[in-house]
Amino acid sequence: MDVGIVGLPRSGKTTVFNAVTRGSAQVADFSGQSKPNLGVAKVPDPRLNTLAEIHKPKRVVAAEVRYADLPPPQEGFGKSRGISGEYLGHLQGTDVLMIVVRAFTDPSVSHVDDSIDPHRDAETMLLELTFADLETLEKRLSRLADGLKSAKTAERDAMNKERALLGRLKGRLEDGTAIRNQDLAPEEAKALAGYRFLTSKPVIVALNVGEDQLAEAGAMEAEFSGELASSGASAVVICGMLEMELAQMAPDDERAFRDSMAVGEPGLDRMVGLSYRVGDLITFFTGDEKEVRAWAVVRGTEALRAAGRIHSDIERGFIRAEVVSFEDLPRSGSLADARKRGVLRMEGKTYVIRDGDVINILFNV
Repeated sequence: MDVGIVGLPRSGKTTVFNAVTRGSAQVADFSGQSKPNLGVAKVPDPRLNTLAEIHKPKRVVAAEVRYADLPPPQEGFGKSRGISGEYLGHLQGTDVLMIVVRAFTDPSVSHVDDSIDPHRDAETMLLELTFADLETLEKRLSRLADGLKSAKTAERDAMNKERALLGRLKGRLEDGTAIRNQDLAPEEAKALAGYRFLTSKPVIVALNVGEDQLAEAGAMEAEFSGELASSGASAVVICGMLEMELAQMAPDDERAFRDSMAVGEPGLDRMVGLSYRVGDLITFFTGDEKEVRAWAVVRGTEALRAAGRIHSDIERGFIRAEVVSFEDLPRSGSLADARKRGVLRMEGKTYVIRDGDVINILFNV
């Protein structure tokens, strides 16, 4: 899954990126850069430790979430001038958007609007995503109208069907309903996939606070979550600067500092967990004496598609999957014992993967 981190200039989005990925991207000035900063975050999962104790593998590999710290938007962003060009392409290429809004105060770092107002900034960013989708819809509807004039009879039904669907989306968007909150039939959602609408993507609004605001973090997060509920976006509070500094420490030192300061759960863990939830991801596992690995897939993924996540040859030569739930495997001790106990199942290509499934795929190529 690819999470795009966006925000107004000097919102601290690169700092948040470094905190989440334990990265070291330059935070001073991103304005002259056209390419995103890229990084990955390992998904914390204690189930990997249990599987490692069973298999005694040579290596253990956690699932990953990919993050892209996108360059600042073009001049005029936030003034209803639209999103276009390379910046639009960056946004469309993500699965989830994380909008960083500034709540911290720092006299040495000016705000682009000369005042700190995270509610205003969140609304600005969400509105710009809506304007971008409306522009895309208007262009496509105009092309459909022109195309219908010369379309053959066989083409008209499909074009009229698409026109009706896009017109409905546009009307709801104009009324303030993001595409992710609109009721779409499965076939309609599939037909729209190629458009990569920005308001169809899950959104996280990350409220970037200062250390002096940590005591209020819970109340601020609850307030923001309530305000964003109607938009379908999720909210989280993070102290980007502190989390970035802690992320650079050795693990033992970081834990000791968190305990002494009562800082709580690492920002990386919170952000990755939230990214997982809004992206509707689950984890399945593979394991033997060579490697134990966690794999992230979208909820509802079938076994054949999950096989392709491991390797294209396994998907191509898929025969069947041996599946045992994580809860049953530790009680059995091994796949062989799980088979004897009757808790290991044989599943076919269309089996829908469940969170915690431990899978061995039989294939032939």
